[in-house]
Amino acid sequence: MASVIHRAAPRAFRFTALPTFRPAISLQRPAAPLFRRHLSTPAEQPRLRLGSIAPNFQAKTTHGDLDFHAFIDKSWAILFSHPADFTPVCTTELGAFAKLKAQFEQRGVKMIGLSANDLSQHSQWVDDINEVAKTSVEFPIIADADRNVAFLYDMISQDDLDNIAEKGIAFTIRAVFIIDPAKKIRLTMLYPASTGRNTTEVLRVIDSLQTADKEGIATPINWEVGQDIIVPTSVSTEAARQKFDNVREVKPYLRFAKLGKS
Repeated sequence: MASVIHRAAPRAFRFTALPTFRPAISLQRPAAPLFRRHLSTPAEQPRLRLGSIAPNFQAKTTHGDLDFHAFIDKSWAILFSHPADFTPVCTTELGAFAKLKAQFEQRGVKMIGLSANDLSQHSQWVDDINEVAKTSVEFPIIADADRNVAFLYDMISQDDLDNIAEKGIAFTIRAVFIIDPAKKIRLTMLYPASTGRNTTEVLRVIDSLQTADKEGIATPINWEVGQDIIVPTSVSTEAARQKFDNVREVKPYLRFAKLGKS
């Protein structure tokens, strides 16, 4: 009896351990093959942080083939994405940005849009935007039908990631990236598809970032050019009074001032 039990145990171990162990590993990650098959993108999306270098990419645009870093060159840039051509919210947004061309240029900011369609539809959509908004879209619009840039910049919603097996393709959310001349990401804004963006806020943030970089200050809530700034806590009140006008100490850590020294 003892010899029979000894021979049966190894056979049971060899039969049960390997078949149940190996399928468990392959079933844990069903998403990776789907991403590669349908989107030609990695399963893991990058984590973009403020201060990190904006990922470079090459793409086709309404202005021809483009290298993103070469496009930025030594300027500020704003990259904003759209779910699709011929969609109502996107049409109003692109028209609004186009109308602000002069204001972006005054700040040394280049604009570039992205829409999750191929290049064949962009030109006709631009015609619609120009007609509806009574403007002229002069900045390039990236064609991103394969979602390469959308995944590179994490412009995909969690719902679409969760349902990628059923949909086979992901929609691009409304994202805004403000990038400085060093090609560092300075601001990100993510919007749901149902909500149009606020161009005034984009300009306000650019003003705040550029002023802070130049003057070494911070800006309070709803700040606009010409209003009082905040003296950073790293600067003493005495040093602030030598640099700024009308320094007001509300709290030791909260001091307002006017830019410039008369």
